[in-house]
Amino acid sequence: MIALARIEQILRVLNTDGLSERTLARLRRDFCDMHFTLCEDDDMGTARPVQSLPGCNIYLVDGRDHCLRITTDPAAATGVVLAAVEDGFDL
Repeated sequence: MIALARIEQILRVLNTDGLSERTLARLRRDFCDMHFTLCEDDDMGTARPVQSLPGCNIYLVDGRDHCLRITTDPAAATGVVLAAVEDGFDL
């Protein structure tokens, strides 16, 4: 489970620092109990993001049943995907 308050904290970091490998490292350090993945939004197929920022979509991952899948339910989430939606990010 990922509390909505934690998602808001992640959004604040992304709004302040932007999407980059450095931001990913900070998130992994500050939220060490969560798994973060960084990719291009094109890699996400038809999945729906739970939040969108300029240049970045945020997806939640449900890995509870040993098979990863994207979810929009924070109560089922075990990780976060940060997906760049435009070029120019430090990926």
